[in-house]
Parts: sequence; structure tokens; C-alpha cells
Amino acid sequence: MRTVSLDELTIDDERSVRGVALYDRLKQALRRSDHRFQIPAAGARVSWDRALFLNLTYWNGAQAADVLCDDHIPADVVAHVAWHQVVSRQLARRRAGSSGSSGSSGSSGSSGAAPAAPTAEALFFAESIASAFDLYLVGRLLLIEPDSDFITTQVPLMAECAQEAGLPEAAFAALMQEVAGDPERAFEDLRALLLDAVKALFACAGVAEAQAVLERLGGRRFAPLLHHYQLSNWILYGRAYAAPALGAGSGVRELDATLRQAPVSLDWLAEHWIDADLPAPPILTANVDVR
Repeated sequence: MRTVSLDELTIDDERSVRGVALYDRLKQALRRSDHRFQIPAAGARVSWDRALFLNLTYWNGAQAADVLCDDHIPADVVAHVAWHQVVSRQLARRRAGSSGSSGSSGSSGSSGAAPAAPTAEALFFAESIASAFDLYLVGRLLLIEPDSDFITTQVPLMAECAQEAGLPEAAFAALMQEVAGDPERAFEDLRALLLDAVKALFACAGVAEAQAVLERLGGRRFAPLLHHYQLSNWILYGRAYAAPALGAGSGVRELDATLRQAPVSLDWLAEHWIDADLPAPPILTANVDVR
């Protein structure tokens, strides 16, 4: 495998998302992050199933390198990866600010110490935003690019998942119409559901508890789509790699509350986080004659 930057990749289906203003801002944020991707070395081959296995099993936020089959990446994956970078950056800044204001006592601030592992709640928070943005893209593209590769591949998968959950075909079609009518609301409803679901399931000790959680969430609008997002991978990764505490000190709960209370949570994220790494524009002052 060899590592490459976003600029060394060909972005597939990008024409379809050019009408989505947030996409370009996310793409530029990802470029600025210097995120790396792993692709096969010259003459090597990696199948889609192999790349999926490597990403799900060995993904490492510290290395920040997603595995691709070749030097192509779908536009929706660019946005998804960008959200992970944006959210992780902002949560890291909050952790640094919190530790910096906690005084000099303790060993967590010692020079050269390895950065603390993110909490499971922080991991889940980032993934819930990135995954919910996928549904936002569905809503936007259903109206402006219904024949795009993203729509023609993702919507059938979602329909199959909803059908397995007992949602009739007509009800799924109506649900997609709602998403297209207000994709920002759909983003927040799904983001909140995913975070609520994975946090509750993460705390479960066994099948009976987990089944009770899923039954309790069954009345939420996007509950029929829960298994489309493969929450088992989130939970297993959180148990394997996250800090022991679910959310202590991460600030995620306050941020989650902010998003739930915001008139449009996606607007809040766009305003406060996507371009937060850009330098502030210079303050222009008028020349004043003080004679």
C-alpha cells in the first residue's frame, strides 16, 4: 500500500454534488487537514471487500488513512471523511482547552506524553454527524440529481433495510419525500437517533438489554434505517479502542445539547466548525485624521 493526498485522487460523481454548497467547504477542509488515503501500490490490487474489511477492522484515527481500492474516491466519501476530520479537530481543541485550564497538577499535561484516546462518546458523536450527512445528501440529490451514482446505489440499500424492518414500500417512499422536503431536519433527526441508539447499545451487557433498547427506539422516525448504519461496528470499535469512560470530560453531551436546541443544527456546524481552521480575516480600520 502507499499513501496519497486527496489531490492525488480522482473524485467520482463530483458533478452531482456541485449544487450542494457544503460539499465544497467540506472538501476544502479535508484538503487543509492533509488527510492521507491508502491505495494499492503499483501493480497491486485490493478488492472492494478487502478494502471494506481493512477499514472496518483496522481503522485508526491517529493514523487517519482510509483504504481505497484504487486512486478513485466517491464524492460522498469525501464529505464523510471530511466530517470526521472536522469533528475530531474541534473535539481535540476542546480537550486541549479543558486540560490547559485544569492547572498544572497531574501527569496528563506532561511533555511528550501520547495524546489521550478519545472517549467512545466522542467517536460516536463524530460518526453520527458523518452518517447523518449521508442522509442529508440523499435529500438534496433526490431533487437535483436523482440519477446520480450516490442515489442509485444508496437509496435501494436503504429501501431494503427499511423493508426488513417492516416498513412498507409506500411508507419508505413517503419517508424519502420527507427527507427531500427538509434535508436539514432529516440530518438532525437521524444524527440524534444514531447517537442515542449507539450510546444506549454500547452500555448494554447482553441481548435482552439491547433488544429492549431497540424496541424503545422503534417509534423514532428513522428507526427502520438503524441497521443500515451498521452500529455493531461502532460499538465494537468503541469497546476495543476508546477510552474506558463513555463520555466523561469530552464535552460531547454539551455539544449534543447545542445541536438539538439549534434551529438548524447543520447550519450551526457549518458556521462554527467547518472553516474554524481558517485564519480570521484582517480587521480593516479607517484612516482617521486626529489633527
